[in-house]
Amino acid sequence: MTHNNSKFDLVIIGGGAAAFSAAIKAEAYGVKTAMIEKHVLGGTCVNVGCIPSKNLLGAGEVLHSSRHPSYSAISSCSTDFDFTEVIQNKDNLVRFLRSTKYQNVLSALENVQFIEGEASFLSNKVVKVNGRRIESDKFIIATGSSPVIINGIDTVHYLTSVEALSLKQKPSSMIVIGGRALGLEFAQMYSRFGTKVTLLQRTDRIIPSHEPEISEKLEGYLRDEGIDIFTGAKITEVNQENGSKFVKSALGTTGNEHTFEGEQLLIATGRRPNTADLHLENARVKLRENEGAIIVNSEMRTSTDNIWAAGDVVGEPMLESAAAKEGSIASENALTGTHKRIDFLSIPSAIFTSPQVASVGLTESQMIQRFGFCSSKTLQMEQVPKALTVNQTKGLIKMVVNPEQNNTIVGVHILADLAADIIHEAVLAVKYRLTTDDIIDTIHVFPTMTEAIKLVATSFRQDVKKLTCCAE
Repeated sequence: MTHNNSKFDLVIIGGGAAAFSAAIKAEAYGVKTAMIEKHVLGGTCVNVGCIPSKNLLGAGEVLHSSRHPSYSAISSCSTDFDFTEVIQNKDNLVRFLRSTKYQNVLSALENVQFIEGEASFLSNKVVKVNGRRIESDKFIIATGSSPVIINGIDTVHYLTSVEALSLKQKPSSMIVIGGRALGLEFAQMYSRFGTKVTLLQRTDRIIPSHEPEISEKLEGYLRDEGIDIFTGAKITEVNQENGSKFVKSALGTTGNEHTFEGEQLLIATGRRPNTADLHLENARVKLRENEGAIIVNSEMRTSTDNIWAAGDVVGEPMLESAAAKEGSIASENALTGTHKRIDFLSIPSAIFTSPQVASVGLTESQMIQRFGFCSSKTLQMEQVPKALTVNQTKGLIKMVVNPEQNNTIVGVHILADLAADIIHEAVLAVKYRLTTDDIIDTIHVFPTMTEAIKLVATSFRQDVKKLTCCAE
């Protein structure tokens, strides 16, 4: 719907998951709203994030399974593939979802006017867009994030996750700098496409914020697939020559330098909130030092009373699902003053490597830091009947509980095939403060991978190795 004047009840800056969730909520209240976006609609997730990366990972999974079947009775196939067509299929999917889930949705919001352009604050109640003043008593900032780039790398042609999703040709070799979610997914994706991948991680283990058992096992699985992984790697120099990229790095505690060569160089060192061009100082909106994230409280309100923020722009967790929830809550609180809050403890995250990593709640070390005590159990996936049945025994599940509150479940961490799907029972357990007995007392379908959650809960009471397959 088109409005003639530039005064709105609510202005949303951004066009991704958080912004759309906020706009849909505003539409439900019949509020005259403006959505301002300078780039393509849909934000990171649908355009250059979750959707395209998982599509390409899925293609790599099919390739890998055909070449390395999990059943010994099935012969492997020397399957080839068309890299260009894989990228084209991904592009078609992105266009379809951008159209159906964003452009069409926006068109159906009768009270929301879309304004294309870059917004910057003149005050806490006015932004400027393409020379036009947009006024409102309430703002929601949902401008997302962008890839972090290593200082001093400008002289080298490098890739971020954005460019790595749209290469014209499959590279013969690739150096990936970064061993967290983004780096690991792209490393395995391209390795399975046939690229020789070397991964460099600054800390002493990959995915350092996860349980160490999961980091160690996943690193082993990735190495087994042919990915060279170097942890404790401090980058000292990057250059290019004759089309090749060279990365010099001091390795480990010894500090011995080694030079790595690759056709492509992917920088996967995280993402930074998009706040630099908003001129937030004019609206007195405070940022966290060093990272540039907008400071918000649990109601998503910023340091300025009439401005809220949601999604990647407020920092971790930078997840599409969290962004959508934050956007909805920011919008509702802004419009109704209901003071809704988010339970960040029960927000799950996943890494779509193979096997997958999924996590919710506190890790063992976080529990000890917070309370000074902890109780946890770890179950290997080879003890789960369904995993044995389908030869998918890689990984483990670890459950963290509060022993002083009847073994209330405070965290669950999974490395397994389908971990991202299995985790949701654990999300409910953490969200509603369920105990291990609550899980044990719940009948699960047999055989399923999700039974792993019941089995690890059972391990707090008895040795599951001494139980029959589907014992109570």
